[in-house]
Amino acid sequence: MSNKEALFSYVLRLGDNALITGQRMIERVTGEPELEEELANANLALDYIGQARLFYSYAGELEGKGRTEDDLAFLRDAQEFRNFLLVEQPNGHFGDSIVRQVLFESFYLLQLQALASGDDQRLAEIAARAEKEIRYHLRHASKWLVRLGDGTEESHGRVQHSLDEYWRFTGELFEADSFIDTTIERLESEWNRQVTAIIDEATLSMPEEQRMDTGGREGKHGESFCFLITEMQQLQRTYPGVTW
Repeated sequence: MSNKEALFSYVLRLGDNALITGQRMIERVTGEPELEEELANANLALDYIGQARLFYSYAGELEGKGRTEDDLAFLRDAQEFRNFLLVEQPNGHFGDSIVRQVLFESFYLLQLQALASGDDQRLAEIAARAEKEIRYHLRHASKWLVRLGDGTEESHGRVQHSLDEYWRFTGELFEADSFIDTTIERLESEWNRQVTAIIDEATLSMPEEQRMDTGGREGKHGESFCFLITEMQQLQRTYPGVTW
């Protein structure tokens, strides 16, 4: 694989992670515990959609085959997506979503910081813009996790169960990558430190070691992911080339 092909694959995965995260979040827009949180969730989801557009536009240019951001978002089959398994997990209760966001955004923020100081100027510009948004996202989700974990007996038990369930998807975040091999070890160490601090503040317990589920970066996704893609792409698939 050439350097340009490796960069294309990497940027495409960044777009996939952002798009699928945004799609999962927007699914909850009428399912939050309070009206203010519904409005906040919608805006946070739109941040991710905006980031996905930037990554996809750059990926299309790198590929050089004339594919646009819409082509990459709406005209690829489920097995062609390379997002992490963590971000595609179905929405359960509110605590599930909060735990998923804390685990992913703790990594994503570190990833963006590394890219913002990287050699690729275009990717660095996108990362610097996204970093400001994700910093707020992580602060928002972390406060909710602390509130739930250090809340009632029921809320504590629910988010502890969420943490135990989602932990098995975190190993994939740190699999070796041809584009950023030199930074992945440092990212994992810092991610562990930051996540442990949040979990401790939420009076939760670190999950026990377990087998890690991987495969999202190779296009191996769960059954629920196919339903997500079908719903997300329905308009474009039904009316190809439709414009507003």
